[in-house]
Amino acid sequence: MAVYKIIFTGPVGAGKTTAISSLSDIPPVKTDRLASDMTRERKPETTVAMDYGLVNLANGVAIHLYGTPGQERFDFMWEILVEGGIGLVLLIDNTRPDPFVDLRFFVKAFRKFIDQTGVVIGVTRTDIRAQPAIEDYYRELAPLGLASIPVFEVDARKRKDVSLLVEALLCSLDPLAAA
Repeated sequence: MAVYKIIFTGPVGAGKTTAISSLSDIPPVKTDRLASDMTRERKPETTVAMDYGLVNLANGVAIHLYGTPGQERFDFMWEILVEGGIGLVLLIDNTRPDPFVDLRFFVKAFRKFIDQTGVVIGVTRTDIRAQPAIEDYYRELAPLGLASIPVFEVDARKRKDVSLLVEALLCSLDPLAAA
């Protein structure tokens, strides 16, 4: 049986825990604790170590889903979690004051991993704030050398949307996976 590991990352409140919960075939493991800093303004709890879920595909493939904490003070977990990963799902909250700052920050923080594997970007909360648009994200990614990566509007609560992100990542890693 083939086993793969995909990492979900992004800023606090982007939907990492929710995305893993909506996709996982098992009850997800969460390490949420009461937020004790400015995170409280966005949500009452925050991930302090990781989230974990599992997807079992019909062909016997297991995909382990790991979510990173969104706060930079827990960045020591990022290096641990990417170990053995095949790719990155980067979630960006479109309602943040400047989602491009988050985009650049997380691309830079995970650049070595992205260059060794692959990345797909899911922009969340576009139903609340439509701007910036997906085209704007592509313009922002171009100077980073990432203009060709997949970027989607997603609702992290919807299994179908999160599945699309994972499928796009897998296809970008192995184009024959779409066949």
